[in-house]
Amino acid sequence: MNYQETTEWLFNQLPMFQQQGAWAYKKDLSNTIALVNHLNNPENKFKSIHVAGTNGKGSTSSMLASILQEAGYKVGLYTSPHLKDFRERIKINGKEISEEYVVQFVKENKLFFEQKDLSFFEMTVGLAFQYYADEKVDVAIIEVGMGGRLDSTNIIKPLVSVITNIGLDHTQFLGNTLELIATEKAGIIKSDVPVVIGEYRPETKKVFIEIANKLNSPIHLAQDKEVVDFHCDLLGDYQIQNKKTVLQTIELLNKHFTISENAIKEGFLNVVKNTGLLGRWQKLRDNPTVVCDTAHNAHGLEIVLNQVKKQEFKQLHIILGVVNDKDLDSILPLFPKNASYYFCKPNISRGLNSSILKEKAQEYSLKGVECNSVSEAYALAIREAKNDDFVYIGGSTFVVAEIV
Repeated sequence: MNYQETTEWLFNQLPMFQQQGAWAYKKDLSNTIALVNHLNNPENKFKSIHVAGTNGKGSTSSMLASILQEAGYKVGLYTSPHLKDFRERIKINGKEISEEYVVQFVKENKLFFEQKDLSFFEMTVGLAFQYYADEKVDVAIIEVGMGGRLDSTNIIKPLVSVITNIGLDHTQFLGNTLELIATEKAGIIKSDVPVVIGEYRPETKKVFIEIANKLNSPIHLAQDKEVVDFHCDLLGDYQIQNKKTVLQTIELLNKHFTISENAIKEGFLNVVKNTGLLGRWQKLRDNPTVVCDTAHNAHGLEIVLNQVKKQEFKQLHIILGVVNDKDLDSILPLFPKNASYYFCKPNISRGLNSSILKEKAQEYSLKGVECNSVSEAYALAIREAKNDDFVYIGGSTFVVAEIV
């Protein structure tokens, strides 16, 4: 199989939560453990940092990678989901894994995948870990896919564990209270390994402290720290807290790496250049101003929509699409009523039909037109918007993926 055939086989043959939803979620780590044993345990051959949390995982992971790259290290970065190409998930110093490596890895292990009925995510984790071991990275930043305790990445013993924050998302898997979700994400805390908590609430703080104490894991609460506010090329308001989380993590990593203040400064200023991160308060054009953001749950959207409201514009246009398991009653009340809406369905099987979204949005006095696709919604919004208007694109990672 060539690269395109290989990735199509992966997407079609193996369950992928981002595309199909609930049935792709595995209930234990036995498949991942079997896979890494089959691969001779590549996860033990490189240092790692493990990053979990409801929001901010990708930004935090990318900032950490950028700073470590500026400090002169060879840095693996594993993130999900991808926006355009599968290879975005697995990078070293900002460069994506080669098509040839992906093809060869699947070719060599396809029989094992089929015998074990591995999920898309389990296979991808195995691929990333094998690649980082083969390439002898100095360190890899490993972003959790979903949750923590049962996530396929949770077989590493990192230098530091990081939990950015806790909000209500993926409640059908992780639980429907902040305490239950915090417990799942705290599953990445390892014995004698320090953990950084980015943001906490009273009900999540006690969960983190209890689990960390049980595992003799030194706990560091980043939101309580006074830190230097470095400038960053990621411009979302939510990055303020992510930067504090990163700085606390870097402080702990100084025991293992030499990281100068200049590396920190340059790392923050060059996150996009160093890692290729997309879709975080990303400005796509001027006249009219167009910004897209991958925020997709109440916790993330509240911050982003407050930032939208602070912009200067004559009229606000919002291109909105979501997936079909989204709790609309938790997110639609956050959206401004004085905007023109363009409702669309992201082009995946989990995408929510735009007519359903429009109907539900009307219950919250959000008015607009139904579009046949994301690209149609974008073209219409640009046509309708005047030079001094503002266009926001969001609601789902998969809507943003079709625009950037």
